[in-house]
Amino acid sequence: MRRAAIVGGKRVPFARSFTQYMGVSNHDLALGAVRPLIEAYGLQGKTLGEVVMGAVIKHSSDWNFTREVVLDSGLSWNTPAYDVVQACGTSLEAAIAVGNKIQLGQIDVAIAGGVDTNSDLPFVFSREFAHIMLAANREKTFAGKMKQFLKLRPHDLKPHMPGVVEPQTGLSMGQSCEKMVKEWNITREEQDELALESQKKAAKAWAEGWYDDLVVPYNGLSKDNNVRADTSMEKMAKLPPAFDKKSGKGTLTAANSSALSDGAAAVLMASEEWAKANQLPVLAYLTHCETAAVEFKQAEGLLMAPAHAVPRMLEKAKLKLQDFDYYEIHEAFAGQVLCTLKAWESNEFCQKRLGLSNALGKIDRSKMNVKGGSVALGHPFAATGARIVAGLAKMLDQKGKGRGLISICTGGGMGVTAILEK
Repeated sequence: MRRAAIVGGKRVPFARSFTQYMGVSNHDLALGAVRPLIEAYGLQGKTLGEVVMGAVIKHSSDWNFTREVVLDSGLSWNTPAYDVVQACGTSLEAAIAVGNKIQLGQIDVAIAGGVDTNSDLPFVFSREFAHIMLAANREKTFAGKMKQFLKLRPHDLKPHMPGVVEPQTGLSMGQSCEKMVKEWNITREEQDELALESQKKAAKAWAEGWYDDLVVPYNGLSKDNNVRADTSMEKMAKLPPAFDKKSGKGTLTAANSSALSDGAAAVLMASEEWAKANQLPVLAYLTHCETAAVEFKQAEGLLMAPAHAVPRMLEKAKLKLQDFDYYEIHEAFAGQVLCTLKAWESNEFCQKRLGLSNALGKIDRSKMNVKGGSVALGHPFAATGARIVAGLAKMLDQKGKGRGLISICTGGGMGVTAILEK
């Protein structure tokens, strides 16, 4: 098969929700990333193999979301498009879908990406309200419509705000991660230390200008506004628990958890032949991928699926966990990263739950999230995968060789993982 090349990526600055992008739609945020990508690589008016994007939280009017983005992007209207959604792994899954088609020869070039905003949430009314409105719409006369409207009760008019909770457990992701860190005996100090590393690395990368060619100013914002260069262990220690507030044993805080964020990211992928013919660079190749899911009500922690996906991917790639120059492990929570690392170091977990003969072992933490992770940069759910793919490809290109591992946990007890190589 052909190789799937990463040519480049663009994203808007990630913003804390309810700040800079208040009221900006998914559609407009996505264009903030896609249009600069098209302009950077001279794609205006061209027909691509396809564009694949997604958003975790969408309005009902976003039923044809990615196609509408394409129609307003400057690409030829002959470019097909479709949506994918796999929670926080959405845009990495989009890149995998694109990469597979490129390798199979179905398409030559495509854009993969994702977007999410909590600052333009779709509020909905009760199902009873919706059913009454539908019944009224079917009536042919004014009297008939009024008869239906009179069935409304005050409680029917109370809007419902979308909530990020698991329908199977009724727990938020943070509450679920609190259960995980207690199971794996992860301390708050360990979580704060990882969060501090993330902030310091992100601040250093921004100060050095490393993000300048990846991030495009948008809506008055020129850099991620969640990065805290001046934070410290002392400042973090003063924050109260964010999810387990009553037991006295809560360890997840606003400082060691990724903040609700708004943003969009996109990557351009192509065959080697297409990139060469269009005189465009190849930063890295998407070579392997794996997704996994776990039973998270009783058997496993909600965010532990990457711990299962990575070893399966390593086996197929004939690689060890230590055979990487960079590790991009999505920091939904610092505690989640630490649980995953501890699981890979555990003989009991690897033998009993993964069916391996021995533990996968430790990684060199200095190679992990070297330009900052989601705790510092922010986590617009569907945009994180594309952010990571573009950044990791750039790091491998600058190094001139090497291999990087991507691991993303998602809602619903799933994990999406991939390997990039130069």
